Amino acid sequence: MIIIKRYPNRKLYDTSVKRYITLDGISDLIREGKEVQVLDHNTGEDLTAITLTQIIFEQEKKNAGFLPRAVLTGLVKAGGETISTLRRTLASPLDMLNQVDEEIERRIQHLVRHGELAEEEGSRVLDKLVAQSGRFLARVISEEDLEKYLEIRGVPTKKDLQTLATQLDNLAVALEELQTSADKPPESL
Repeated sequence: MIIIKRYPNRKLYDTSVKRYITLDGISDLIREGKEVQVLDHNTGEDLTAITLTQIIFEQEKKNAGFLPRAVLTGLVKAGGETISTLRRTLASPLDMLNQVDEEIERRIQHLVRHGELAEEEGSRVLDKLVAQSGRFLARVISEEDLEKYLEIRGVPTKKDLQTLATQLDNLAVALEELQTSADKPPESL
């Protein structure tokens, strides 16, 4: 596990390579599959959850849509509840198809706003894609056909959902730690 020390000036120091690191650098380490723990240099307090939350916040600012709105809304709704509620919502196949349709709509609206697609053309494309989705749900199909359709639409597989569930569990733990640390009375300096 890579230990990152956070100093009072908010700088982050990667102890494994003995140099400073940014939030993006920590994000890259995590994407590479490395485990990271962020500790306060002075107190030794685990700041991993706070740091991961900061990374998500920064990525959401940069990418404007890094996480699907449904995931963010679900996290807010879940509040103090367990993340398993959110996981059940995300795992629902019909909800997944709705999320795909919402994502298609969001992307088409983005293209229209940026002048890359005329409004009429955007509406026509959106209607066509969403209508195809409705026709798909209206008929009974085999599991094989369903898998092919979902793959074409970019809907996550069961393995993807399991990975997401694991990430949500980790996020739940991080959020609980964050809540616990927020409930503690501040220490005097």
